[in-house]
Amino acid sequence: MKKKGIIFLVILLLIGIGGFIVGKPYYDLHFSKVDNVNIGESKTVYIPTGSSLDEVAHIVSNSKVMNQTEFISFAAEFDLIDEKVEPGKYIFSGGMKKKEVIYALKNGNQEVKDVRITFNNCFGVEDMASKVAPSIESDSAAIVDYILDPKTMEKYGFRRENIMALFLPDTYEVGDWDMTAEEFVQRMAEEYKSFWNEDRKSKAAALNLEQSEVATLASILEAEQSINVSEWKTIAGLYLNRLKMGMLLQSDPTAKFCWGDELEGVTRLLRVHMQKDCPYNTYLYAGLPPGPIRMPSKKAMNAVLNYESHSYLYMCAKPDNSGLHNFASSLSQHNANARKWQAYARAQGL
Repeated sequence: MKKKGIIFLVILLLIGIGGFIVGKPYYDLHFSKVDNVNIGESKTVYIPTGSSLDEVAHIVSNSKVMNQTEFISFAAEFDLIDEKVEPGKYIFSGGMKKKEVIYALKNGNQEVKDVRITFNNCFGVEDMASKVAPSIESDSAAIVDYILDPKTMEKYGFRRENIMALFLPDTYEVGDWDMTAEEFVQRMAEEYKSFWNEDRKSKAAALNLEQSEVATLASILEAEQSINVSEWKTIAGLYLNRLKMGMLLQSDPTAKFCWGDELEGVTRLLRVHMQKDCPYNTYLYAGLPPGPIRMPSKKAMNAVLNYESHSYLYMCAKPDNSGLHNFASSLSQHNANARKWQAYARAQGL
């Protein structure tokens, strides 16, 4: 009887071992969870377009989600091959099953949807691209190269000088992470078309300005008064008065733009700075510059389109460090305002 009991226990043990040998791989395949990611934590994984299975395995392994050998094994079991890897930006959370990682990469089930891009206060295409690139797959160099490609500019009806006008600073939801430079520009073109509705087109036409010229004037406006937005419509009206009369705009930011980085940090321009021969220098050349001197905001363009109607032709900083201006319709009044500012500046050691 005792012998039979021992045999029975051995049989049970063998069954248990066999069950473990057979069942563990099944359990690991279907129920095991991602490594090195605690509950409540997550890992962000970027899979570039065109990645091979080996490259994906390396990326996943470096992210500490699964080790490389295990990933390849799971990929084989769930039929994930090179042609089926979906690029994107994925978030893998603690407690997630390993097979869910494979299915996500196979089916493109990105955890990050409606990726947002934001670009504001941009001084050029390169500056904008550097702010956009971290949010999408395309890098900044590819974005700049595509935008400045003559074929791209021809497609959207711009020149190198005014291509900045196509891009409207804001925050946009752009879908998945794997956005190309071409897709980004196409999306911005759609936003541009949406902004330039019939009402805005009509207002621009009434000012005898092209859409890109509105952007150019708005860029000057925004550079001229970067602190007190309340003055934008007044300043816009002043510049428009000058354009109608054929007067030089004489805008300091346009002269400063001609010097590039040479005047970085300079806050007060001297007469010599205003004499640099450059098509953007409105002290030397009448009318608007060839294009924007920075990427203007929608608000600045709306200020131009909804300008304040008045007779002002001149403006001078108020002698109180407020950042506001005294406006004048006559040169004599402007000169009086200028003398007050100069006396204040001398007293302040400016």
